[in-house]
Amino acid sequence: MAKIETENKVEFALGKENYMYLIIGFAIIIIGFMLMAGGSSDDPNVFNGEELFSFRRIVLAPIVVLFGFLFEIWAIMKKPKE
Repeated sequence: MAKIETENKVEFALGKENYMYLIIGFAIIIIGFMLMAGGSSDDPNVFNGEELFSFRRIVLAPIVVLFGFLFEIWAIMKKPKE
């Protein structure tokens, strides 16, 4: 009786490069959310609108998060190298 050796090779849906890009995109999203954080006040009776509604929190951080999500979509759709 002849032995038939089969090779069980597991292939992932994406390549190694794609997973690295996914990690980078995730880090960009985390940075965007960190940019949104803050704006609190030590005194609950004081409202600091300038700090809360700053350019960083209202404009820059959402753009960074959106770029991160777009980067994630690109990383998933990118054709892996053979």
